[in-house]
Amino acid sequence: MIHRFYGIATAIAAIFVFVSPLPAQQPLAQIPLVDKFVLSDSIQPITRGELDRAIQRANSDGASALLVEMNTPGGLLDSMRSMIGSILASRVPIIIYVSPAGARAGSAGFYLLESADVAAMAPGTNAGAAHVVSELSAFGKPDDTLMQKIENDAEALLRSYVKQRGRNTEAALAAAASSHSYTAQEALDLHLIDLIAPNDAELLRSLEGREITRMDGSKLTLHLAGARIVNLQPTLRDELLGWLVNPNIALLLGLCGALLIYLEFNTPGTIVPGALGTLMVLLAIFALDLLPIRFTSVLLLIAALVLILLEAKFGGHGVLAIAGIVCLTFGLLTLVAAPVPELAVSPLVAVAVAAAFGLITVWLVRLAMRARKTKFRLGPAALVGRLARAMEPLTPEGHVLVEGEIWEAVSSEPVPANAALRVVGLDKYLLRVKPCNSPDAANAKGIEL
Repeated sequence: MIHRFYGIATAIAAIFVFVSPLPAQQPLAQIPLVDKFVLSDSIQPITRGELDRAIQRANSDGASALLVEMNTPGGLLDSMRSMIGSILASRVPIIIYVSPAGARAGSAGFYLLESADVAAMAPGTNAGAAHVVSELSAFGKPDDTLMQKIENDAEALLRSYVKQRGRNTEAALAAAASSHSYTAQEALDLHLIDLIAPNDAELLRSLEGREITRMDGSKLTLHLAGARIVNLQPTLRDELLGWLVNPNIALLLGLCGALLIYLEFNTPGTIVPGALGTLMVLLAIFALDLLPIRFTSVLLLIAALVLILLEAKFGGHGVLAIAGIVCLTFGLLTLVAAPVPELAVSPLVAVAVAAAFGLITVWLVRLAMRARKTKFRLGPAALVGRLARAMEPLTPEGHVLVEGEIWEAVSSEPVPANAALRVVGLDKYLLRVKPCNSPDAANAKGIEL
């Protein structure tokens, strides 16, 4: 009876489970989608293109928002302007989140942060220090009037959207004009950002039901709690270009490519060094074209090459080579007019590359010039100055062994068999030889035919 009772109870419980309604689940199509783009590099043309593609993706795949996780020291003014334009024109709300702890939105990054529909920071982050640093004067530092125009223009850009976003214009301008920098809590207290959140999920949960004002004045209520976050991965092209735009990499590619091209000219027909060197130089030119270049530094590089070649040709006891290496070092150090250290050439790389390239160039050019001055001989004439061994007594004629070949030779004095000889001349196919201990034989290398 007891077993039958348990069996009936189990059957009733199973029926109850199957017929009872399941908890209501939200259809996948109704779960909000948030695209996520990670910007953890300097602001330059490559990151500008990546952000543009992320915004286009968010505007086309039905995303409710684009979350930009940012950690940047700043970057180029022109790239920053273009990125701000894309953010302000986006149909999908842009959330810029300075994260993780220890990250920063420095310089141009601060301008981007303030342009977002929602500005947020993680604990332990900072933002600001946005004073404009001259990134471009092709022939040197711009004058005070031009610099003032650049600063005023950047501050006007900041004012144009900070007030529209409902944030503190005065505090924002302090970061731009006086390089003020703020912690996450200070930025929140000054109404420079909208909230502080420790992670993505908490950030989206905090934004649930929040009303934001778009740049066109329209109101939009965010519904992002429990959103599905899709990470936008960089393409292989973006990763390669991001690696290539590093000025240190670009310089190494260019100088190594130049040495390979020289090797191809010095030994024609090898093909591989010339092709590889040309490719490396073209990649370096492409990368440097993306960065602000000072033409005065290019002139220094040309002067350095001229001095190094003069040292190799005329020999200045090393003075010309040292002057060339110094010019090359200063030229490399100042080649990129970078507003942030991350876009500048490393001093260690500049010094190491300049010294190595200068010394290698002097050595290679001297080898080439020495080879041009050396007489090139073919056939029997090439045997003059070579060592020989008497195969039999020379009285005065006999046979000698030279470079593994048997030749008929004549000596001006009797020579015993197996004696060491040197070839000092040639009469048609008869070698003239002398014993190695003879003064004439010792100077045989200097004999001209």
